[in-house]
Amino acid sequence: MRVSLASLSLADKLRLYKYKTMQDWWQIAFPKGRQNLTITDASGHPVKISYGEKGTGKPLFLVHGIGSWSYGWRHIIEPLSKYFRVICFDAKGHGFSDKPLYSEELAHQSIEMERIIRGLCDEPAVVVAQSLGAIITLALAENNPELFARLAVINVPIFPKELPTLWMQLLAALPLDLVRAVDDLRLANTFAPMLRQMVMFGRHEVVVDPEQITAEEVYWITYPYIELPNTITKTAEDLQHAAQEIDRSLHNQPNIIYTIQDNLSRITCPTLVLWGEQDRWFPASNGEKLHARLPSSRLKILPNCGHDAAGGSPEAVNAAILEFLRDTDFLDRADV
Repeated sequence: MRVSLASLSLADKLRLYKYKTMQDWWQIAFPKGRQNLTITDASGHPVKISYGEKGTGKPLFLVHGIGSWSYGWRHIIEPLSKYFRVICFDAKGHGFSDKPLYSEELAHQSIEMERIIRGLCDEPAVVVAQSLGAIITLALAENNPELFARLAVINVPIFPKELPTLWMQLLAALPLDLVRAVDDLRLANTFAPMLRQMVMFGRHEVVVDPEQITAEEVYWITYPYIELPNTITKTAEDLQHAAQEIDRSLHNQPNIIYTIQDNLSRITCPTLVLWGEQDRWFPASNGEKLHARLPSSRLKILPNCGHDAAGGSPEAVNAAILEFLRDTDFLDRADV
């Protein structure tokens, strides 16, 4: 008897995807597949950064958020590669990049992002960044403006009041040694079906249309946590740093968030602020506040778009980026 795909449970769809049709996503997305760049990290250690690139021309970097990796840009890479040399990388501790066992320096991400950009191109680049990746990018643009030709930031946690989800708050609150034990025992692998089910439900918070959620994306979003050791620990560590900085900001203590807010006027390159109108994590009013503080910015609110704009509303994101680059004379109108 033939069973239709629509009648299968999520778990059955995941098994079917894993065992019948699974391919290396990097090989699908990039002509050269997954490549590695070795940089010196903020702690002074050599680490391998996984990246992929597609297209030719001026460089355009895509920067993911916390708990994500290059797969988050899956719908964005191909359209933008028609006009640019698109480069996706997994930040240290995420995706397929190295996940060192030592503790991280506070604000290590912007230091390492600078070294990644310098290691992969020798001219000012277009940088498109989402969520936590966007606030890191703002910090980098304030201190290293020469790296940026144009900037687009999406749903930035620049005025946060708390970590936006219960699971983030839980990971930030757990002792790191306990999280590391979970990683060392590979419990995520043992309870993979449960983890994938949780992620599937979690996707309802960040996309407007739940019909968009597929077994394939759930499989790849969870892949590093299930298959690559120390991923949960590094995510928890980043969340703990974020929670500490948010708490300091709420108590008017010196913190990185305030420093970034206070130095936004240093960013002089043309900047696009994109915000999902239905972002449940950070309201679109934050985009208006950010736009008011960025001297060379324009704001575009995306209707029917949640927090994961790149995953849930890629057509609108692509169109907004290309329109912005055209209007700021970085892309020939005849090319679009």
